Amino acid sequence: MGKMSRDKGKVGEREAAQFLRGHGFEARRGAQFQGGPDSPDVVHSIPGVHIEVKRCEQLSLYAAMGQAYADKRGDETPVVLHRRNHCEWLAILPARDFLRIVRPLA
Repeated sequence: MGKMSRDKGKVGEREAAQFLRGHGFEARRGAQFQGGPDSPDVVHSIPGVHIEVKRCEQLSLYAAMGQAYADKRGDETPVVLHRRNHCEWLAILPARDFLRIVRPLA
């Protein structure tokens, strides 16, 4: 991975952490502090969730979700936070996990 791509990833991870903090969650960029490949993109206070951050114009959705599955621990719910330029953040998660979240509301 080239330096420009790594730098863009860092910026996206910081933006995602700022987004989560703006909504009342503790969050910070993970790799910046952990320094290893096993570090999550964002360390946060949302229990049971692994977040994979993708800040790009073209998202390979299933590849991103595959990475979230590969990096999650135990029974964490894999979530891809994605944002294109001039667009809002999207949270992408498996449909069964979405249903588990909304079922109590129905």
